[in-house]
Amino acid sequence: MRIAVLGGGPGGLYFAALAKQLDPRHEVHLWERNAPDDTFGFGVVFSDETLGGIEHADPTVFARMERDFARWDDIDVHYQGTVLTSGGHGFAAMSRHRLLAILQQRCAEVGVRTQFRAEAPAADVLASGYDLVVAADGANSQTRTRLAAAFGPELETRRCAYIWLGTDLVFDAFKFYILDTPAGVMQVHGYPYSRDASTFILEARDDVWHRAGFDGLASAAAELPPGRSDETSIEIIRELCADMLGGHRIVGNNSRWVHFTTVRCASWRHGNVVLLGDAAHTAHFSIGSGTKLAMEDALALAACLHEQPDVTAAAAAYEAERRPVVASTQRAAQASLEWFENIGSYTGQQPEQFAFNIITRSRRVTYDNLRLRDPEFVAEMDRWFAGGRDDVRPPMFQPVRIGQLELANRIIVSPMDMYSARDGVPGDFHLVHLGSKALGGAGLVMTEMVCVSGTGRISPGCAGLYTGEQEAAWRRIVDFVHTRSDARIGIQLGHSGRKGSTRLMWEGIDQPLEQGNWEVCGPSPLPYSAVNQVPKELTEADLAQITAQFRHAAQRAARAGFDLLELHCAHGYLLSSFLSPLTNKRTDAYGGSLEGRLRFPLEVFDAVRAVWPADRPMTVRISATDWHDGGIDADEAVEIARAFAEHGVDGIDVSTGQVVSGERPAFGRSYQTPYADRIRNEIGRKYGVAVIAVGAISSYDDVNSILLAGRADLCALGRAHLYDPQWTLHAAAEQGYSGAGVRWPDQFAAGSRKPQTGRTDGPRPRLELIRTGVPGTAHARWRPTQARP
Repeated sequence: MRIAVLGGGPGGLYFAALAKQLDPRHEVHLWERNAPDDTFGFGVVFSDETLGGIEHADPTVFARMERDFARWDDIDVHYQGTVLTSGGHGFAAMSRHRLLAILQQRCAEVGVRTQFRAEAPAADVLASGYDLVVAADGANSQTRTRLAAAFGPELETRRCAYIWLGTDLVFDAFKFYILDTPAGVMQVHGYPYSRDASTFILEARDDVWHRAGFDGLASAAAELPPGRSDETSIEIIRELCADMLGGHRIVGNNSRWVHFTTVRCASWRHGNVVLLGDAAHTAHFSIGSGTKLAMEDALALAACLHEQPDVTAAAAAYEAERRPVVASTQRAAQASLEWFENIGSYTGQQPEQFAFNIITRSRRVTYDNLRLRDPEFVAEMDRWFAGGRDDVRPPMFQPVRIGQLELANRIIVSPMDMYSARDGVPGDFHLVHLGSKALGGAGLVMTEMVCVSGTGRISPGCAGLYTGEQEAAWRRIVDFVHTRSDARIGIQLGHSGRKGSTRLMWEGIDQPLEQGNWEVCGPSPLPYSAVNQVPKELTEADLAQITAQFRHAAQRAARAGFDLLELHCAHGYLLSSFLSPLTNKRTDAYGGSLEGRLRFPLEVFDAVRAVWPADRPMTVRISATDWHDGGIDADEAVEIARAFAEHGVDGIDVSTGQVVSGERPAFGRSYQTPYADRIRNEIGRKYGVAVIAVGAISSYDDVNSILLAGRADLCALGRAHLYDPQWTLHAAAEQGYSGAGVRWPDQFAAGSRKPQTGRTDGPRPRLELIRTGVPGTAHARWRPTQARP
């Protein structure tokens, strides 16, 4: 087989060497435009998983790399005059220049034909003369650009500028330095990669970068010839970081300011042309993934080429294998880069919380993961989160207040529509559903959206609170929760708006009724979808009537004994549809600007607050993004939260989407939490408003991580409680916790210990433990004088 490889970076070289080794009959030809000893950048970092793959794929390459590794375990967070350290992370780094030399040597040994200082023919030209063309030509791939119609690239330029430098200050661990400069917060990412050098990256959000004057310098540096560094910026950075550097130098290597670009492609293959590494995908450097992903791609493509019957099948298998891995890494990288873009929001956090936050920012490292790596660090965080109380416990079981309401723990059973009421009256099903969740240990149990009128229901099965019979039925449920559990119970009031008069969820979600439809309404005559009704555009008289319906429902809720009331301003229902510019096209005082679009939801909030007991809290649920161009985004969500905070809301429940049928949500684990994070740190802390995270949160590990990092004050879980109504009790048992934060009902107490699932009486390795001791946290630091010669 004839194979052409475009690009002599780590991915291209590694693939070429592996492909030739697996079948020496292959003719492998690699082109690289730069000289063999040209390299840009400084150090590269590898995970243990990647190194294990390299070791098994090519022991010779691994052995040569291993001799040059700088290895360490610790991460040091330098913040507000403190240094907090977390151990057990296991890093290995080396010079990028040395890595390329090792891979070039290996290619030469196995017979790869390499051409340096040579522009390769275009991939589509090579495709006719080679069986396989591998485009490993980097983030600025000419192949991807030339064949854009086939690969479908999406390039997203981010909001931080960074410059990649080196220093002769040899760090002994991974370092985060948080710099409070006159222009704003900047951060240094630093790590050692050899006996005498470290990587040193300075990063700043765009507004800080502009205030510091670096934008003008970057424009001037753009006129420099290739290979030259922005020495003017580097000199300013030397002065800015003088205390940190302690007289050591920082140096450039084609170093200029860059804005990171996330690359995603709809396809990585076109005929016999395949993208590899940064040509196909990029992931932010803050999770150290670029070289790692490229070399993993190379390994997978070489293996698929050997395992599959032809190039077409190999390319398909390669993409099928690697795409989910890359997507997961890109999600983690996205979370990490967004964290650094918003770092100014976190600089009010205390050092302990800030350190935990920065270490867990990608959501790949979590509370439990850190407890395995460094139990002492997590124990210190738990003590800090306890706020000086002697009763140290997992964060989820610490008490919390929403307004004047104190909850035993920070778990909420999220509102979930059950579509099982009759004429709006909740029945035995609701008693068992909500009662079982209350017995399950959550601090707060929320009803489904309870509708304020018959025409405000989503479906004929939706519960309401507009008759005396409904009020009495709800009082029965509230009384059960209060007498049989330690939980508190809240009601969510809402109006379906244009999303009403639809079938039960399992009969066709959002589909109109086959018969018996009622008129729906909204801010503007825009249907939810092509099959839904065109809503009536509400007049001011209609708005006044609906406001009165909310007010009367709130009075009934107070008489029924609910502890908390939440106003549903999310998911495209009536109040949400006033907030979104996609659904509110009014030209009167209730539309247009955000202030106008907020008017009606705030009027309803104020009317409800006026009749709801002053000692009971009110919250609102909002959609923090519409997941659609032109809709609400995170910036507007912050202002919506601010408006409700200034009107006296006690808590903000941060959800997203479900506003327009054409939305494109970015689903994933805890995918809505970044919106809660931003609102908590920009609004919640300032106004004393509790912030609730919700959305694909299913493990107690994620809950503890979110709370301890300060991304939310409470977590609402829905489907996890459908799967396991005793989710909170079981989370306590799994963590070995029993205490005031959760109480097993007397009737269930005999089951409070996790059942055994297999034999546990095997002999312990006592003599081995005596000889070696109990394993402790790894805190190895890079000491070049102790390294192997």
